[in-house]
Amino acid sequence: MSDTHIRLAHGNGGRFMRELIAGVFARHLAGLGPDITLDASPFDLADGIPMTSVDGFIVQPLEFPGGDIGTLAVNGTVNDLAVSGAVPSYLTLSAILEEGLEIAQLDRVVASLAGAAVKAGVRVIAGDTKVVPRGHGGGIYFSTTGIGVRPRDAGLGLDRIGCGDVLLASGPIGDHGIAVLLARQEFDLRGTIRSDCAPVTALAQAAMAHGVRFMRDPTRGGLASVAAEICSATGLGVRLEEDRVPVRDEVRGVCEMLGYDPYYLACEGRIIAVAPASAAASLLASWRGTEGGEAAAIIGTITDPPARVVLATSAGGERIVGELEDDPLPRIC
Repeated sequence: MSDTHIRLAHGNGGRFMRELIAGVFARHLAGLGPDITLDASPFDLADGIPMTSVDGFIVQPLEFPGGDIGTLAVNGTVNDLAVSGAVPSYLTLSAILEEGLEIAQLDRVVASLAGAAVKAGVRVIAGDTKVVPRGHGGGIYFSTTGIGVRPRDAGLGLDRIGCGDVLLASGPIGDHGIAVLLARQEFDLRGTIRSDCAPVTALAQAAMAHGVRFMRDPTRGGLASVAAEICSATGLGVRLEEDRVPVRDEVRGVCEMLGYDPYYLACEGRIIAVAPASAAASLLASWRGTEGGEAAAIIGTITDPPARVVLATSAGGERIVGELEDDPLPRIC
């Protein structure tokens, strides 16, 4: 393939498209299962309840410290399945490419996507490629479908949450949001913070083994939105302890300078879980012994109504954490 940039011809179904798919996508994903000679792919599932999830990815910039749109597409989809109690097995991938995109950048992103799929233990079994004219896209958009299997006896759901249950976070919040923000270089700020973009399947399976009642990956809207969802669905309150919620100093510092609240910032490799109080300590110990959960913490409790999120501040006061309305950081995932 001699072209250095994406042309409209790369999406016309002809020779250029075939060369792009073979030279970039099939080359990196060949060991993960896609057969580019087929219009549909067969797959097998283990016994259990089949689960599926669909997601789209429009992050800017396409590459950022700790990840890129390729790792994000894999982990974002895998994690939605994992926190639903499923073991992810397969992905499909639809790529919308913008005319003028450097093929070298596309190659890096697809290579990264393939590496993330291997790490997450999933196969990319089908895909599609389209090209839009210059100025009609953000370089690369990815849309994915994830497929996995959940045990038939898995007991997860908002309806299982009760007063006195405990909230846990598998690691520091806000890393992904601040990593992408700094990568945009809009505020003349620099930092070393990296996205937490990673699969959470091992953490989710550990939580399942300890009788967890509910899990979410706090992506758009962050921890605050997960807590608000719990309140809305159960009619119960959520009390968060500021001193216990893990936030890196650099994340907190950027938030203070720019007026962001870390509780609303996206994570891409974390779990917020609700567990019975009797299981919280053992789950915490299990998470801290699992990759990605070394900084896990118990961060709050489920309380009696009213249904609102209260933050007990380190200064000894309280404040209400309202539900997200404006988008504090668009195109974050």
